[in-house]
Amino acid sequence: MVACCWVTLVAAQSDLPRILSLQERAAVRDRLLEERMTTVLPALMRENGIDLWLLIAEEYNEDPVMRTMLPSTWIAARRKTILFIYDKGGNQGLELLAVARYNVGNLFKAAWIPEQEPDQWKRLMQLIEERNPKRIALNYSETFAHADGISRTEYENFMSRLPEKFKANVVSGERLAVNWLETRTPSEMMIFEQASRIAHLIIAEGLSENVIQPGVTTTDEVVWWYRERMAELKLQAWFHPTVDVQRPDQPLYSSFASRPDGQTVIMPGDVLHIDVGFEYIGMHTDTQQMAYVLKPGETDVPEYLKKALSVGNRLQDILTSHFKAGRTGNEVLKQTLAQAKKEGINPQVYSHPLGMHGHAAGPAIGMWDNQKSVPGTGEYPLRPNTAYAIELNVKVPLPEWNNKEIRIMLEQPAVFQDNEQVRYIDGRQKEWILIPRKVQYLKP
Repeated sequence: MVACCWVTLVAAQSDLPRILSLQERAAVRDRLLEERMTTVLPALMRENGIDLWLLIAEEYNEDPVMRTMLPSTWIAARRKTILFIYDKGGNQGLELLAVARYNVGNLFKAAWIPEQEPDQWKRLMQLIEERNPKRIALNYSETFAHADGISRTEYENFMSRLPEKFKANVVSGERLAVNWLETRTPSEMMIFEQASRIAHLIIAEGLSENVIQPGVTTTDEVVWWYRERMAELKLQAWFHPTVDVQRPDQPLYSSFASRPDGQTVIMPGDVLHIDVGFEYIGMHTDTQQMAYVLKPGETDVPEYLKKALSVGNRLQDILTSHFKAGRTGNEVLKQTLAQAKKEGINPQVYSHPLGMHGHAAGPAIGMWDNQKSVPGTGEYPLRPNTAYAIELNVKVPLPEWNNKEIRIMLEQPAVFQDNEQVRYIDGRQKEWILIPRKVQYLKP
């Protein structure tokens, strides 16, 4: 299935699926949010023992979690926005209030009338008194920026006004916030799959003779082609793409911080690496793939490069085989590196959660500059129904390149399912992308 999928997307590089209009995307996002609020959040609040979750933010200084709960037509929080999420218990579900002058979308009903009570904080305290929550979660965290959304000013304002009897009930919402951000619903998985397919096809289009003319085109020109292409499709890049070259007569750059500049002219025989990511209907992609520029007379990538790519695929298999619910990112990293080295592979693993953010909330599985143990985020456990960028590289010595090493860099979106299996959303690269493509009816 994977190989078939890969061949299809390379052959049909310009055959993109229909990309929804901004209006259509907004409707889908609102529907997904309503679904998450009713099917995901109640269970997570009870799992974490939280009665009341408060999200407090100022306009243009939004809590990252709040942004995922705002309606699609809200570009930012307005004035001081306070979302009040209270678990009524039993089968009663959640009470969703906005301590604001107006409703926040269709889900959060306005619970403050300034003409009756001018003090917004005082109204919030009235609501808390009426519900008498045992545990009040605020979004502060030393580990996850995603869960550290309340500013110091707002925290101090809140605590100074909170009745004394409730102050011991205030806890960090870190785990709840991370669980909310990392959990994917079946509906979101479908959107994620569409986004991943679009990413694969855009990458294949850019790594083709439609964009690259060997001897003329620079790597930076390809980078900006990707930026322009995403803009044409109304896809928001969440990082600036990279395109880099490896050659047998040039040293391998020592780290990701020392990539060559973008003025390299792409030539026949070059090995290309691309890294692209964008947002589509709230889901983020993050994909890296490899391409080879055919030399005159060549009709396929050299066999030694095929073998090098297979080493990268093997490291992917090793990594995903160690995904188990409850294991921390550091445990998965340690087990993966140990097995890979035992098999004679020179590995580097730096996989991360993927979803509502590009570098999303959840367990970090290594960093490119830390292959030992990642403090904080690496200590977080894996949970089912979450998504990841399976990101890694292997360095393979090539006798054909005077024993110089080549770095095979791969990154593919995948989901960790409730059966503890890892599934690549739209397949993974197991064959080299060729520039130019083969034309089937022409024979050498």
